[in-house]
Amino acid sequence: MENNLKTELFENFKNSKLMQLFGAEISNINDDYFEIRVPQKDFMMRSAGMFNGATMATLVDVSSYASALTKSNTQYYATVELKINYLSPAIGENLIAKAEVIKRGKILTVVRSDIYVAKQGSETLVATSLVTLMQLENENYSNQIH
Repeated sequence: MENNLKTELFENFKNSKLMQLFGAEISNINDDYFEIRVPQKDFMMRSAGMFNGATMATLVDVSSYASALTKSNTQYYATVELKINYLSPAIGENLIAKAEVIKRGKILTVVRSDIYVAKQGSETLVATSLVTLMQLENENYSNQIH
């Protein structure tokens, strides 16, 4: 992955108001791959002590979108389908979204994003998803990650 593209993605991610609210950090970035880590915050939690589904869905959407941008950030992507299977309660200290592009087409890109919960140094898969993104022309492609 080109260093200037990687730097731009880091900067855009850092400027995202939503990711700032989440306290999110990029933990890994490569061609077709994007990984986000978020710490536990009160608004993300259900009363039973687990991360809520909305937090996981948000991380799926953002990580999938960002993984698509790892080849070129001069395009804009719109999510056209997002399917999540919640596999087990997300009880832990951090959530980690690991998104990887499965297939790039001329217009549609398909991404798999898995959500893990980190607890005492180990990771457990708690949700898996498939996301389809549509590539659109974007004349103003600064600040891609919102």
